[in-house]
Formats: sequence, C-alpha cells, structure tokens
Amino acid sequence: QVQLVESGGGSAQAGGSLRLSCVVSGNTDNSPCMAWFRQLPGKKREGVASLYTGGGDHNTYYAASVKGRFTISRDNAKNTVALQMNSLQPQDTAMYYCAASFWSLCSQQWRNRSIYSYWGQGTQVTVSS
Repeated sequence: QVQLVESGGGSAQAGGSLRLSCVVSGNTDNSPCMAWFRQLPGKKREGVASLYTGGGDHNTYYAASVKGRFTISRDNAKNTVALQMNSLQPQDTAMYYCAASFWSLCSQQWRNRSIYSYWGQGTQVTVSS
C-alpha cells in the first residue's frame, strides 16, 4: 500500500515562495509518475506539475500557468516529492494534492486525474495580493 502525506502549505504574499513536500511511504519502486494537482472549491482538480522517472528517464512537465515559477523534484533517499513555488500569485490559491501513478505511459497523460492510483489528503496554499 502506498501513502502520501503533504505538508508545507500556508499563507504567502504575492511574489513570495512556498515549498510543498510529499512524504511517500510504501512500495513506490514502480511508480514512474509523481505529480502535484490543485483544486479550488467547486472546480475540477487540475495538474500543476509531474515528474516522470520511468525507464531511466527524468522528465518534468508543468502547466503553462506555473511554468518558470514552480519546480517539481524527487528525493528517493528521503522518499519525498517537493514542489518549490516561487513568484506566487493570488490565482495560485488552492488545495494542493500529491499523487502517484503506476501506469507506464503516465507521462503521456500526466494531467489525467484517473491515471493516478494514490492521492494525499491535500495542503492549503493561500496567496494574498
């Protein structure tokens, strides 16, 4: 069984930074895709960033709205996946979720929520102007 626990959310001013962390427990050796999603109340959960490490590759993917500002990284020694968020904007306010996919082709559909088998409980990020 895989468990994901997020932390690091909180409040920030526009232009500030936050770093989210997702501690991963359980057997994730076959989890080539780790991702961060976010969701506003009444809205669909949207993909923010994904990290693909299958087949010896190391590829990152970002939503257009966060590219150049957010960075996803994975530390296998610490079993964590991080999302460094810089130049935060009020529109980044949302509940952020960590997710893991075991699908070998996950990089092709990283924004598709249905390919992720495991989700964390979420951590709130609030950015004020």
